Amino acid sequence: MSSWATFGGDLHLDLDAGRAGGLGLRAALEDALRTAVRDGRLASGTRLPSSRALAADLGIARNTVAEAYTQLVAEGWLMSRQGSGTVVAERGPQPAPADPPPGLRPSPPVRHDLKPGSPDLSRFPRGAWLAAARRALATAPHDAFGYGDPRGRIELRRALAGYLARARGVRTDPERLLICTGVQQGLGLVCAALREQGLGAVAVEAYGLPPQHRVIAAQGLAMRPLPLDEGGAVTSELARTDAGLALLTPAHQFPLGMPLRAARRAAAVDWARQVGGYLLEDDYDGEFRYDRHAIGAMQALDPDRVVYAGTASKSLAPGVRLGWLALPAALVEPVTRHKQLADGQSGALEQLTLAELIDSGGYDRHIRRSRQLLRRRRDRLVEVLAARAPQVRVTGISAGLHAVLELPEGSPGEEELRSRALRSGLRLHTLGWSRADGATRPPDRPPALVIGYGTPPDHAFEAALDALCALLGA
Repeated sequence: MSSWATFGGDLHLDLDAGRAGGLGLRAALEDALRTAVRDGRLASGTRLPSSRALAADLGIARNTVAEAYTQLVAEGWLMSRQGSGTVVAERGPQPAPADPPPGLRPSPPVRHDLKPGSPDLSRFPRGAWLAAARRALATAPHDAFGYGDPRGRIELRRALAGYLARARGVRTDPERLLICTGVQQGLGLVCAALREQGLGAVAVEAYGLPPQHRVIAAQGLAMRPLPLDEGGAVTSELARTDAGLALLTPAHQFPLGMPLRAARRAAAVDWARQVGGYLLEDDYDGEFRYDRHAIGAMQALDPDRVVYAGTASKSLAPGVRLGWLALPAALVEPVTRHKQLADGQSGALEQLTLAELIDSGGYDRHIRRSRQLLRRRRDRLVEVLAARAPQVRVTGISAGLHAVLELPEGSPGEEELRSRALRSGLRLHTLGWSRADGATRPPDRPPALVIGYGTPPDHAFEAALDALCALLGA
């Protein structure tokens, strides 16, 4: 096996396979070049090295290479151009690629995106991020680029410990923080660690995030849905389950949008203490409350029984791939061990950059700007619907990146509306999409849509609202 690097790029040529099949050296080279063209590794128009250069790279006679080129030109694989050397010939139409599996097929074209769970990606703070990355790289120790602590870079864990205490009331320290790729991975790590300790079931809110439900199922754990009402999850039902872990969204329930009442927070913590279990607090958008100061994290009630999970996916962008867990002391070792097994560690450069962004105040400034923008967008959504679709009720507290739109009696069903939306190029979610397996829809709960008003870029927001109103018949 050999490769060349004399014309600006490497190409692996497997000559040994041809020789093993009984081909001579020239025939093996011809076969390897045909394979490279056929597989697309040598695209049409690619200039090949001279016969002298390739012969030197492969350690074979120049005549062998020249004869191979001549043969492939005759067969139409290559073309010889005066003054341009030898290039890969243009190929005719290629067979269409096989259809991807159903789960990987592209979605219908989207003109208006109102899916929940994502910020406006056009507002990612590129300048502040780039400046923070430059400062972080200039001062990063050499060991930052090697294999490090699976819990994450100490610079980010220190920065987060201070930020979370100040902004969310979290009681932790850098030694009990673990950096992961997001809440979804963090949930999987906690489930894996607790499953080793005998966990068999996880209590979840009756409506939540299906990707998180799939993580729980992938760990071989059962789900025990908790009913929801205007006070959030009915945590008194925890005692009726065999769960040892409860996944909750206390600051802003996803998707219904209410906070968990103080008495229910305390009851959930009491349950965890009594059964020796744990709570996992998904604080996915806790910084974004618009009508009052944000409610502090439930984790502060008992840091030894509550795992706090946060993410940069809503505050910055999902593509940053950074989340964090504030762990009870007893879970630090087993969760860290599973993080190491999963992927070793999260990306060091992103961690160093976020640490610098937090320490410099850039993260706080971005959060304040985002909070103002999102409040205006939510107010505009409510205003437009009140004027054009007054029969639709916007529910949930003034917070986060999404709102639930309860539909009036006689409206088309959720799935019918979702199908109509897709046909018109509008992407959104229905309330039914978020219902946990085994959870029943309360008979008095009307059909509803979950609208992500944080998703569209500024220039497309009004058009997205127009498309939504058209869907609602307004």
